[in-house]
Amino acid sequence: MTDPDTRKNVALFVTCLVDLNRPSVAFAALRLLEAANCTIVVPEMQTCCGQIAYNSGDKKSTKDIARAVIRAFQGFDYVVAPSGSCAGMIRHHYAELFEDDDTIMVEVAALSERTYELTSFLHDVCGYHPEGIKYPATLTYHDSCSSLREMKVRDQPRALLSAVDGLELREAEDAAACCGFGGTFCLKYSEISESMVDTKIDNLLKSGAETLAAGDLGCLMNIAGRLKRRGERMKVLHVAEILAGMGDEPGLGEESR
Repeated sequence: MTDPDTRKNVALFVTCLVDLNRPSVAFAALRLLEAANCTIVVPEMQTCCGQIAYNSGDKKSTKDIARAVIRAFQGFDYVVAPSGSCAGMIRHHYAELFEDDDTIMVEVAALSERTYELTSFLHDVCGYHPEGIKYPATLTYHDSCSSLREMKVRDQPRALLSAVDGLELREAEDAAACCGFGGTFCLKYSEISESMVDTKIDNLLKSGAETLAAGDLGCLMNIAGRLKRRGERMKVLHVAEILAGMGDEPGLGEESR
């Protein structure tokens, strides 16, 4: 029986893209956190992290959103998101937003210290190792820009995936290169974005892997959409879905094939 005193009090930050486009990622995250001896709450008050407004230069709206996020996630030991970009927004950019506001900086700093990307939290904080999970396929992993560069997440998802039975990890060439999504970047600079994702896909396909995984849904949606438009066959899943034993779920884009 699990000792309740050792359980971690975690709030799950679902993220907008997961909520609206791929709820199975949130359920996978819940399953993983429960297996890692956590007590999980999904605060009903949570909204967007404010990243889109921030990237568009709308600091007033971003501050309003950030204040709502700070209120929603008060009182939890940890805040965990299945997204390096959303976790990075909270951990790093909230401090930039409120650097001249001493009245809220204590709360901002406290939230920043408690916020983690999912695989980093599972590996670094919980010491979690998947058991009894099977995914008999070759897989390549895409490092999203925010996870890799802001949250320093690279080895953690690979370590967790290495414990999955039957999975063979194949590193793609230039795995750390941007996929071209970049939030609003893909809208403002669509031709450049398309060229970037094509280069990314060419390298992914050269790996010979059957499945692509990553920890950021924005990247996965961008790559999956371009794969489909090009007529390429590669299954696209969030890393949480594989680690939670949900690898038999239809991949992104497969539902409408």
